[in-house]
Amino acid sequence: MQDLIQVFVTGGTFDKMYNYITGELYFKDTHLNEMFERGRCTLDIDVRTLMMVDSLEMTEEDKEIIIHNCKRSNTNKIIITHGTDRIVSTAETLAEADIKGKTIVLTGAMIPYAFGTSSDGFFNLGSALAFVQVLTPGVYVAMNGRYYNWNEVKKNRKTGYFEEK
Repeated sequence: MQDLIQVFVTGGTFDKMYNYITGELYFKDTHLNEMFERGRCTLDIDVRTLMMVDSLEMTEEDKEIIIHNCKRSNTNKIIITHGTDRIVSTAETLAEADIKGKTIVLTGAMIPYAFGTSSDGFFNLGSALAFVQVLTPGVYVAMNGRYYNWNEVKKNRKTGYFEEK
């Protein structure tokens, strides 16, 4: 099972849908299986939805669910899709949980996948897949084609990009 990549879905902009009548964003189902299929991914991947929440609404209990699932996962390669507003906070919580021997990469999107080619989700997911296979055990955030150690990253709210602290 060491070659298996576990993907945990937590929601965030990645999986939001757009209601064209009301203009509201909402959750229905994850887009990840479709994304892996469209990307012609040949990796052994298990996608599991833990929750579908906006990261601004994520609770400490939600973070405990994420930690619990990372600890009990049989694989040492884990990707977590997450909202970008609190992705760094969850990465910090995971690092403090001291999960040994696992590479955990959190990623997200600034624009929903449902918006099509304007979404950065496809690119960020592909980057996370590559990074989780080559990085040493630890907790990372993968955004904008780069990876960052959990404690060396911040979201620049003026530009919308992630950067080193």
